[in-house]
Amino acid sequence: MAAAIVFYVSGHGFGHASRTIEVINAVLAKRPETRIGVRTSAPRWLFDLSVKGKVAFSTLECDTGAVQTDALTLDEADTIRRASAFHSDLVTRAATETRVLRQLGAGLIVGDIPPLAFAVGAAAGIPSIALGNFTWDWIYADYPRVRLAPSLLPTIRGAYAKASMALRLPMSGGFDSFANVRDIPFIARHATRSREEVTKLLKLPSDKPLVLTSFGTYGVPGLDTDALAKLKRYVAITVESQPVGRTKKETPPSERRGSLVSVNEEAMYDAGVRYEDLVGAATAVVTKAGYGIISESIANDTAVLYTSRGHFPEYEVLVEEMPKYVRSAFISQEDLFAGKWDSHLDKLLAQSKPKKKADTSGAHVAADMLLAALDKPPRKPRGRPRTKV
Repeated sequence: MAAAIVFYVSGHGFGHASRTIEVINAVLAKRPETRIGVRTSAPRWLFDLSVKGKVAFSTLECDTGAVQTDALTLDEADTIRRASAFHSDLVTRAATETRVLRQLGAGLIVGDIPPLAFAVGAAAGIPSIALGNFTWDWIYADYPRVRLAPSLLPTIRGAYAKASMALRLPMSGGFDSFANVRDIPFIARHATRSREEVTKLLKLPSDKPLVLTSFGTYGVPGLDTDALAKLKRYVAITVESQPVGRTKKETPPSERRGSLVSVNEEAMYDAGVRYEDLVGAATAVVTKAGYGIISESIANDTAVLYTSRGHFPEYEVLVEEMPKYVRSAFISQEDLFAGKWDSHLDKLLAQSKPKKKADTSGAHVAADMLLAALDKPPRKPRGRPRTKV
């Protein structure tokens, strides 16, 4: 039986899981018989809805990421506290995982981008490849409280150093610990339905440009929905889960109140519309500056109106690099929550589009490299051959 590729995926937000799924789909498109394992604390439904093939999914906390109370609020102290506790016994965690890898028949490990993945690879004697746009040591090093956890950064960097290769995405930070770094294009989900199809299937209005609010798994409570319902030139779209107490039959795909439309997430997928289709149908997204939604906006030619997100070093890199690839503009949290979006969107959409479209074929590039690594014969042990007696 052919060896499997086992993916270890950070559960921090949806971005790591979403781009990993794109890579898995690209691998399965190129070689459908490939066996795939997934170890993550990201929700299983995301994989069940999106993976175009069979995977052996199992829940595992691979890292602690950043501790957030919502999409825009980060707890630095608890972030460092939890990361330090988790990584203090990384060697033991890695040793425990080797049994799982044997059961899965792993021949290659891919990590986006928990240090555990590469510690496991070293413990099991299996090559490991990193995939991402930032590293956790780079994030944590920017937090003053990291000095209270002196072993955290060396532990993470030591694990990263054990990787066979790192596939680095655009708009990146970190990666100093990896000896073998390869740059690849953006990995992003592409819409497969037209704007007309999306508006028809979800019963969305077509009299004004659609603006999608996108704040990921953490959400952002407190938006002035009354103000959004009064937007003059745009229709704001929110995606909500199934209302408590309603059955599927009682829940329409969308409900409109003035210029505010709520799309039911379950009904959306039942109608054959995916989140990336909604991004593609929107003229702009209103969001925090996060890699996943930015890359999808780049892939689908959707403008980005972003707000600040607390102390997260990736933010500065994304803000600096975004204008190269997509129309983008800043909105203060004050105006965001107050629903004062019209003038900001006007200025954003008045911008000229980037002259050159970014390469978003990273999933296929990564898949080719992973399959090549999987096919590579295992290294023979180094050292002088023993002399027969």
